[in-house]
Amino acid sequence: MRVVVMGGGVVGVTTAYQLLRDGHEVVLLERLKEVASGTSFGNAGMIAPGHSFAWSSPRAPMILLKSLVLPDQALRFRPSLDPSLWRWSALFLAQCTEARATRNTRAKHRLAAYSQSVLQETLAAEAIAYDRNTRGVLYFYGSEAALEAGVAHMRILVECGQEIRALDRAGVAALEPALAESKTIAGGIHCPTDETGDCHLFTTALADICRARGAEIQTGTDITRILVEKDRVTAVETRAGPVQGDIYVLSLGCESTFLARGIGLRLPIYPVKGYSLTIPIGNHRAAPSMGVLDEDNLVAISRFGERLRVTATAEISGYDTSHRPTDFAHMLRVVQRLFPDGADYARAEMWAGLRPMTPSNLPILGRSRYPNLFLNTGHGHIGWTMSHGTARITADLIAGRVPAIPLAA
Repeated sequence: MRVVVMGGGVVGVTTAYQLLRDGHEVVLLERLKEVASGTSFGNAGMIAPGHSFAWSSPRAPMILLKSLVLPDQALRFRPSLDPSLWRWSALFLAQCTEARATRNTRAKHRLAAYSQSVLQETLAAEAIAYDRNTRGVLYFYGSEAALEAGVAHMRILVECGQEIRALDRAGVAALEPALAESKTIAGGIHCPTDETGDCHLFTTALADICRARGAEIQTGTDITRILVEKDRVTAVETRAGPVQGDIYVLSLGCESTFLARGIGLRLPIYPVKGYSLTIPIGNHRAAPSMGVLDEDNLVAISRFGERLRVTATAEISGYDTSHRPTDFAHMLRVVQRLFPDGADYARAEMWAGLRPMTPSNLPILGRSRYPNLFLNTGHGHIGWTMSHGTARITADLIAGRVPAIPLAA
């Protein structure tokens, strides 16, 4: 069959790859000039089932309230007159009960762990260089009380099969010598099966593999609407004309809501803005050798070869991707304090992008009410982690196979 995939981020490209493996003819449409130039460009780079907690938790409402007056909150709410913001916020708050947070976290971890296994299958079959680091991810804390609370918090993931190692201060220093001189670390949790890698490099390389195997990847192609007749999608309208297929897959992240609305589908996706710095290491001698996350400040740091990727902040503020140097001041202070000789901080490159977040933090998957339109969108803050699994699930559904994990969530 001819399958039209809408979206050229990591979700769309991994979907195209899985469909090609099944023998389909694939056309991928991306509005930007290159694939992986939007949300997939500057993310944290962590493949981290060990950090797949639902953001919609009992703690979230108070954090959002504090963010109205305190500038350095990790989760920030910026009210506006946008009605869709308030509708989404109401749905998000409804997910913030203990029972729903537990259910969503379990489902999120199951999908993340499955997705990582699909990634490993892909890497066994394809030669892709993307600064992969498989030493695990270290989540560290500034006090014994915070460490104990962190270990207790991890229990739900341990029950789901997540491997963890609790470390004291000496254990942290032994695992990551670049943190040995830090006086503000009491201990940490090492998730040895978590990993890191540059999502942009991976996605562009996988897109090249798809092209070599016959996929038609149209970049710079702006989709204006989905055309339907009776109960089926008949074409995707672009500024260059219609594109037709037998099957269509919607993987446009935050933009999915606009196209879906035009055919009567209401998708509960809203952008959550994230910020990142990419910093060359240069001749500095004390950069981290693995992915680390400062749990007290919620600043993530990944090592990509001779670069550091530093990410922090989730800001609910609409579709604006603009940024100012002050937006990065907190994360820059944190990484400089942790790794004073870690990188050439004066050459840090700033970036901001929009995570397509659902209220439950779980993506929207499966066949829509139009039998030939499938949804694979709304992956939120760990889209890089979950993309491989949802791509395989989408291919399974199109082929009529039963997916490897349940989709009820």
